[in-house]
Amino acid sequence: MPTIAVDKARLFEALGQDYTTEDFDDLCFDFGIELDEDTSLSQRPIIDGKQEPAQLKIEIPANRYDMLCFEGISLMLNIFRGKRASPDYRLVAPPKGELQIINVSKETARIRPYVAGAVLRNINFTKESYDSFIALQDKLHQNLARQRSLVAIGTHDLDTIEGPFTYEALPPEDINFVPLNQSRSMTAVELMDFYQADRHLSRYLPIIRDSPVYPVIFDSKRTVCSMPPIINGNHSKITLNTRNVFVDMTATDPTKLEICLNILVSMFSQHLEEPFNVEPVKIVSPHNHQSRETPDLTPRETQAEVSYINNCCGLSLTPSDICSLLKRMSYAASPSRASPDLIDVQVPPTRADVLHQADIMEDVAIAYGFNKLPRSFPSESGTIAQPLMINKLSDIVRLEAAMAGWSEVMPLILCSHDENFAWLNRKDNGKTAVRLANPKTAEYQVVRTSLLPGLLKTIRENKHHSVPMKVFEVSDVAFKDMDLERKSRNERHFAAAWYGKSSGFEVVHGLMDRIMLMLKSAFVTGEEGLQAKGVDEAAYWIEEVDDPTFFPGHAAAIHVRIEGKEQVIGVFGILHPTVLEKFELRYPVSTLEVNIEVFL
Repeated sequence: MPTIAVDKARLFEALGQDYTTEDFDDLCFDFGIELDEDTSLSQRPIIDGKQEPAQLKIEIPANRYDMLCFEGISLMLNIFRGKRASPDYRLVAPPKGELQIINVSKETARIRPYVAGAVLRNINFTKESYDSFIALQDKLHQNLARQRSLVAIGTHDLDTIEGPFTYEALPPEDINFVPLNQSRSMTAVELMDFYQADRHLSRYLPIIRDSPVYPVIFDSKRTVCSMPPIINGNHSKITLNTRNVFVDMTATDPTKLEICLNILVSMFSQHLEEPFNVEPVKIVSPHNHQSRETPDLTPRETQAEVSYINNCCGLSLTPSDICSLLKRMSYAASPSRASPDLIDVQVPPTRADVLHQADIMEDVAIAYGFNKLPRSFPSESGTIAQPLMINKLSDIVRLEAAMAGWSEVMPLILCSHDENFAWLNRKDNGKTAVRLANPKTAEYQVVRTSLLPGLLKTIRENKHHSVPMKVFEVSDVAFKDMDLERKSRNERHFAAAWYGKSSGFEVVHGLMDRIMLMLKSAFVTGEEGLQAKGVDEAAYWIEEVDDPTFFPGHAAAIHVRIEGKEQVIGVFGILHPTVLEKFELRYPVSTLEVNIEVFL
C-alpha cells in the first residue's frame, strides 16, 4: 500500500482538532487507513538550520487513489467526522465562454492514442499545496499509471500559452524545445540522450524510445507544452504565482486516463477561488471516436440491496440508516422508490474503486464501525459463492488421478525456451509461446505451452526417490492469440508422467482411460462386439502419431467426438531417448497430456 507523509500540524489544523498519536491512530483505523509513523516521537533531521516539521506517515489502501495527497486525506476525514458536507463538483464555462480545445492528430494512434484535459482557473498555490500538487502527480504516475506507461500527466501555466492546442505524433528529429528546468533547446533525439543518466527520468525513456514517432502537445503558436510521457516544456512551467493551470493527460488506457484526471482536478479544485468548479476542455478526435469534453465529474448512479448489506454485516439497518452512514463516506444516497429493499446511490467521481454493491457494503461497515459489528457468525449468509466450472472439472480429474495412486506436483508456470521446445524435440514457430520481454534469468524465459517440462524437471530433482514415480499436474498453459485483447489465452491441461525401470506405457494408458471414463466419454473400438454404449454423445479413440517428442511407433493421439464435433485433445507415449538425455533421466518415461477444457 502507498504511504503518504503529511505535515502533522497542517493536517490537525485542517481537521480543526489536535490529536494524540493514539487518538489519531484510532481515527485512521475507524476510517480504514493506518497510521504507520508519527515522526514527532523520534529524532528528526536538521535541514537549513531548522528541525524538520513533524510528519504523519499514513498507509492508504491501494484502491483509494483519491487519498494519495494531503487534500484527499483531510477532505475524507472531515466528511467522515461530519465536519463538512461532501463536495459538489461542477463543470463551469470559462469567463469568455469558449472552452480550450485539444485537436488530436490520427498519427497519435501509433504511440499514445488517448488524451484528456482540464483547466483549474483562479487557483491559489501556497508552498505546501504546490508541493502536494506535484507529489500527487508522482503518486498517480507510480501507482495507477504504472510508471507513466498507461497515463502521463502534464501541468502548465495557462497564462504563458494559448489555445487551441494540438496533440500530434512526430519523428523525434522534428521535435525541438527547451525541457523543464533547462536553458537550451534540444531535439527529442538529443533529449533522450541527455536524460539517459538522469536518475528520475531515465526510467521512462524506454516507453517511447524505439517508436518512429514521439507524442507532443503544441499550443496555437507551436510552442511545445510537453512531450509525454517524458517531460514538459520549460516555457509553460507552473510556479507558486501561477493562477490558471492547464492539465493535459495522454494515455494508452482510456479508463485509467479518466480516473487520473478526475482525481487530480477534484482534489485541487479545493484551492480555487470558487471551490470545486472545474473548467472542462474540448477534445476533438474524430478518427478514433474520442471527441468529447473532459473531465466528466457526474456522479455514477447505482443501487445496493438493504438485505445484502444487513446480511453481510450482521445488522438490521433501515434504508435511512444506511443512507446516513454512506453520507459519512462521501456518497449521496436515498431510499429507492422502486423497492423498499433498494437504495439509490450516487458514487462520487473520485471513487473509481466502487464497482459492486460489495464495495458499498464495505463502506457502510466502515461508517458503522468495524469494532461495533456483531462478533457472532451470521445465521444467514449474504454471499453466494461457487467454483468456476473449469476449476470444478479440474478437481474431478485431480481426485481421480490421486485415487489411482498418482502424486500431484505443482511446478512453476515459467520455464526456459529450450525446456519448452528444444529439449522436447519441438520447434518454435514464433506464434505459440508468450515470451518475457526482459527475463532476469535463462530459467524463466517463456510461459509454458506444455505441462511436460515441469513434470520432467520434478522427476529430475527427485531421482533419489525409489522408482517407479507417478506424478501428475492439472494446471494452465498459455498460448499467443492475436485475436484477443490481451493477445494470449490460457488453457487448462492435465498431464501425467511415469518414471521407472519399465516404460509404464500401459499404466499411463490405463490412467487416460480412467480419466476419460469419469469425463463421461465412451471408448470407440473397431473390434466386433466391443462397441461401447453412449458413443453418439461423447466418445474417444486413439490413433498412432509421429511426434518427435516420443519414441517412434510408441505414441498415440487422443481424439474425441463431442456433440458431433471431432478434435484432437492430447497425446501420450514413451518419451524419446534424446528427451530423457536433456532432462538427465536414466530410466524410461511415459507421459500423457490432455486439454480438458473441451469437456466444459
